[in-house]
Amino acid sequence: MDKKDLIGKVTHYYDKIGVAVIKLQKGLKVGDKVRFEKKDASFEQTIESMQLEHKQVSSGKKGDEIAIKVNQVVKDGTVISK
Repeated sequence: MDKKDLIGKVTHYYDKIGVAVIKLQKGLKVGDKVRFEKKDASFEQTIESMQLEHKQVSSGKKGDEIAIKVNQVVKDGTVISK
């Protein structure tokens, strides 16, 4: 993975509701297609919604900690790239 494609890392995963908290290193918006990668496990998904401080938002910027619904289980430290 190219460093310029890195968007952020998962800092927490809520398994009961299937939501990942991501610390952004680059901007991200609803509709972006991203790849989740950790060791040999990876999957792609389109961002359908995100929250910032429990409020629905359409985008997040570098430094934000956003929450997104994910299609598969992710672990802390999973990297997200475009």
